[in-house]
Amino acid sequence: MALVLVGLGGALGAVARYLVDGSISAWSSAFPFGTLVVNVTGSFLLGVLFAASAERALLPAEIRGPAMVGFVGAYTTFSTYVLESWRLLEDGSWLLAVGNIAGSVVIGLVAVAAGLALGRWI
Repeated sequence: MALVLVGLGGALGAVARYLVDGSISAWSSAFPFGTLVVNVTGSFLLGVLFAASAERALLPAEIRGPAMVGFVGAYTTFSTYVLESWRLLEDGSWLLAVGNIAGSVVIGLVAVAAGLALGRWI
């Protein structure tokens, strides 16, 4: 049953990623803002879920697999982030590539910290 729930969470996360990335990417073509937003919101959500389930026991431990591994694991897009960064480098868009790499890492760390803080506060 756990595998089915993780799979269901993954399916929902993949659909959410498609919708969020698609809606944001529709207004930006040069910089991969869709991937950046997905990575940041996924980092924040993972922080909240981890704090609420693993540290605070506000959510049952059984939610970790479907929510954290399934949903957030399918929702976040590290491989896409790396490919888009590489393509920017190949195209000679060094500044955009560095902005994407540094922005995703720095803002992702801030989002995880904010998510953990919120989850620990709840």
